[in-house]
Formats: sequence, structure tokens, C-alpha cells
Amino acid sequence: MKKNMGGVDRIVRFIVALVVITLFYFKVIEGTLAYVLLALSGIFVLTSLVSFCPLYTIFGLNTCKVKN
Repeated sequence: MKKNMGGVDRIVRFIVALVVITLFYFKVIEGTLAYVLLALSGIFVLTSLVSFCPLYTIFGLNTCKVKN
């Protein structure tokens, strides 16, 4: 897998995931919506850690500044 996510993109995804987890912890979001958002947060954290987003590949996007 070639990296296709830049640093800012990774940080934004990680922060969004932390916000969703915090909202779930304090019971601001509940039910099915909460579980869907938690699943998306898990995907966001995973893609942030590996610097690769499969959807970026499908749409031909690349926010990574380093050439592969």
C-alpha cells in the first residue's frame, strides 16, 4: 500500500474519531447512530495510523506530499 494521506488529513481524522468516542462516552449519542459513528471512528483511526485510505485510491485523491 502506498501512502495517500497527508499529515493534516491524518490529524483531522484522528480528532474527529476522538470527538465521537467522547460523545459516546458521555452518552450524548446513543443507539444505532452511536454504533455506526463508532465504527466509522475506528476506520478513521486505522486509516490515520497506516496513512492509507482505500476511498482515496478509488477517487484518485492523494493528500500526501511525499512522492511514492
